[in-house]
Amino acid sequence: MAILELVLVFSLSGAINKMNSSTASLIFYLYSLLNGVTFAFIFMAYTPVSIFKTFAITAGVFGAMSIYGYFTERDLTKIGSFLTMAIIGLFIAMIVNIFWANSTLEWIVSIAGVIIFVGLTAWDTQKIKQWAESGIGATDGRLATIGALTLYLDFINLFLFLLRFFGASSRD
Repeated sequence: MAILELVLVFSLSGAINKMNSSTASLIFYLYSLLNGVTFAFIFMAYTPVSIFKTFAITAGVFGAMSIYGYFTERDLTKIGSFLTMAIIGLFIAMIVNIFWANSTLEWIVSIAGVIIFVGLTAWDTQKIKQWAESGIGATDGRLATIGALTLYLDFINLFLFLLRFFGASSRD
């Protein structure tokens, strides 16, 4: 299921300019549905209370960073470019840690993931605002779909990294 999720995200991100608005929305809805099924399995590992607390923390941080990204006069382009590269490093570190299974590296990856997705939330919000103001894709709904996907991915990833800190195992 995770591979199908990646295929859907890359398909939508890569071909958003070639597809019509309704097709893009359909792929986004399909991705969201598949993501919900995947989360059902993840949530079996954590208590409902810890999931709720982590969700509340994520929503607060995400909301604050979106507000910052929307209203700041500071250009976040350089930060966004750096954070995009940092995702590649984060992904490599996660793959390495699958084989190495080092708890210290897991903590470092989790902290880095939170920092990266907090920053990306502000940058993506600013980027979407700039697109909307310039009229790029705003008339046919594609901006709404790619904007929703981008912020959805920021929220989900921030939530998953925070869950590593605040999630209590349901097996305890």
